[in-house]
Amino acid sequence: MSAEPAPASAAPEPVPGPEPPTGGGAAVEHRALVLTGFGSCDKLKVQTRRGADPRPGEVSVSVRACGLNFADVMARQGLYDRLPPPPVCPGMECAGTVRAVGDGVRDRQVGDKVMVLARSGLWQEVVNVPASQTFPMPEGMSFEEAAALLVNYITAYMILFDFGNLRPNQSVLIHMAAGGVGTAAIQLCKTVENVTIFGTASASKHDLLKESGVSHPIDYRTMDYAEEIRKISPKGVDIVLDPLGGSDTSKAFNLLKPMGKLITYGVANLISGQKRNLMVMAKTWWNQFSITALQILQQNKALCGYHLGYMIEEAELLNSVVTKLVNLYSQGKIKPKIDSVWPFDQVAEAMKQMQEKKNVGKVILVPEAPKKAEN
Repeated sequence: MSAEPAPASAAPEPVPGPEPPTGGGAAVEHRALVLTGFGSCDKLKVQTRRGADPRPGEVSVSVRACGLNFADVMARQGLYDRLPPPPVCPGMECAGTVRAVGDGVRDRQVGDKVMVLARSGLWQEVVNVPASQTFPMPEGMSFEEAAALLVNYITAYMILFDFGNLRPNQSVLIHMAAGGVGTAAIQLCKTVENVTIFGTASASKHDLLKESGVSHPIDYRTMDYAEEIRKISPKGVDIVLDPLGGSDTSKAFNLLKPMGKLITYGVANLISGQKRNLMVMAKTWWNQFSITALQILQQNKALCGYHLGYMIEEAELLNSVVTKLVNLYSQGKIKPKIDSVWPFDQVAEAMKQMQEKKNVGKVILVPEAPKKAEN
């Protein structure tokens, strides 16, 4: 069932959480998606919340669209360590319009269209955030595209270019290739000459993957992707993007060519249903890949770990990446692919779309249902 908005008569109390911070000023009543406890989708409720004017160094943003990420699915089940304990408002990215600025803010003004990145707290109609965590939207970008850019494209860019050092004529394995990070990574790979892309996804998505630039789509449900890759490239691949964890990380490391790089950035294998499964968790952690520094030395391979949630405060670093991404967008080299758009009231359906891996591209949440065009 989808989460239902709290009736006006219920007058729910303000919900604690890190975003937006409390402070002086006139209260603004707005709707927010709140995780009331860990578990299935019914733990997410639409509630009324009272915010405040932005504090010094902050801006207040009227939110038009929010990004849904696999980390949010894990957070709902209590598997994401960067989310404060419930009740809490989730959400790492959103896009909207600046409605007010706090003292000391000089580079943002009322009316600016911005993208926002935060540790949590962005699934609501109004958010107060440090101005340093906002980024101007490029010309021509929709709010839905803006809400689909930051988490997925920053992740894919830093994995491929900062850790992976992707160069012409190399090969890359992208798991969950039809998802948000996967589609971003494919587009970014296409900005480098003659990159061979292997992508795992269910068979129904293969035609779309080929159209987007995947050289060799592989159905992970019916085939051993490692064997399939070896048939085409006996030496393996240069870079593996690993959001899976568990035994798949070991397979990925063994697939690397000499001087190859494995970047692990998630443990999607922990997710097996609407609630966390202790047996699946135990199996995943038991099979989690472990290697010593001496073994890496002997193998001539690199193992890297990436977690955007621990870099939100690295403003200078993230600004440089976002600047590069905005330039690529403006040049028409990347464009966020939107799978579907869901109102807050249908967050359960949106999460199922992602958790059941039905999406091709980004799943977006919006505060209100899109208005139907009148005849």
